Amino acid sequence: MKATINDVAAHAGVSIKTVSRVINNEPSVRPATKKKVEDAVEALNYQPNLAARNLASSRTYTIAFIYDNPNAYYVIDMQNGILNACKAQGYELLIHPSNSKSASVHDELKNLVEHSKVAGIVLTPPFSETPAVIETLQDLDVDYVRIVSKTADVKDQDNCIQVDDSAAAFDITRHLIGLGHKRIGFLCGGEEHISTHSRLDGYRQAMKEAGLPVDESLILKGEYSFDSGVQGAKTLLGTDNPPSAIFASNDEMAAGALFAARLMNVDIPSQLSIVGFEDSPFSRQTWPKLTTAHQPNNEIAKCAAALVLSKARGKTSGENASASKEAGVQREFTPELVVRDSSGSAPGS
Repeated sequence: MKATINDVAAHAGVSIKTVSRVINNEPSVRPATKKKVEDAVEALNYQPNLAARNLASSRTYTIAFIYDNPNAYYVIDMQNGILNACKAQGYELLIHPSNSKSASVHDELKNLVEHSKVAGIVLTPPFSETPAVIETLQDLDVDYVRIVSKTADVKDQDNCIQVDDSAAAFDITRHLIGLGHKRIGFLCGGEEHISTHSRLDGYRQAMKEAGLPVDESLILKGEYSFDSGVQGAKTLLGTDNPPSAIFASNDEMAAGALFAARLMNVDIPSQLSIVGFEDSPFSRQTWPKLTTAHQPNNEIAKCAAALVLSKARGKTSGENASASKEAGVQREFTPELVVRDSSGSAPGS
């Protein structure tokens, strides 16, 4: 039979209430007592019934992850990172895919918060970058953390984990320029994502710093998808003066660009260099493997979840929102250049 909270209390020689305090990570337990309870939990392999905890308390033990992203690898990394943080603090995760363009999305969020009694929410783009969504959550008085592309005008930085897409895109473009490339095509992701504009800004800044002109005809609108990469690369390579390199806004698009180049008998990287962004499994499954920027999505998500849990606990225990629990959470990430086989010297350089 499964161990009960009574068994844990008896094994540790403490009251049931003390066991409950330890399981709920409440601060009012002496370290020695906490250790006895934790040892008892491990010895008995005790698994708290989170559903019962939610019903028995005004405090909830579930956070929600809300997303609208076609990239399954991105979503899985985010889920795993949030789950790691939840398990470490005795919480469950509610995964809620949604359509960010739906007219009923605000009612959907309201129903989620009111009916599921979530303690907090982790938001990823484009939800995290939509002002109306943030206003809805603020009106509902629910704790949330946004994973966003770094911008200078972020007003609620205490609720954000920021990714410096612009700096990473600058480094990728500078890498191509260092290989002798002067005409570099850029495939944009969805316009509703701030990351799309930040990555384009980094590309423009690197070109400007190198004294290279930016040919606007080489910058194409698209979506963060394989098909968008295929179509974008076909368009660029079909021009009278094609680029010698293509910077795709994510690895899925870059994989599509590689596929298009192969269909058009363009060799990579001797005739054309292609780079991506994020360092998703796409970057290692292609041939040749993609030069990209490593974005630690798992760790980013883990930090976002830890931050929202810290806020939720602070609210219920009366701790200050900037308590020491939050101090150790990394708030900003800069993806790092990873050079592989898809980028090489510009033809004739």
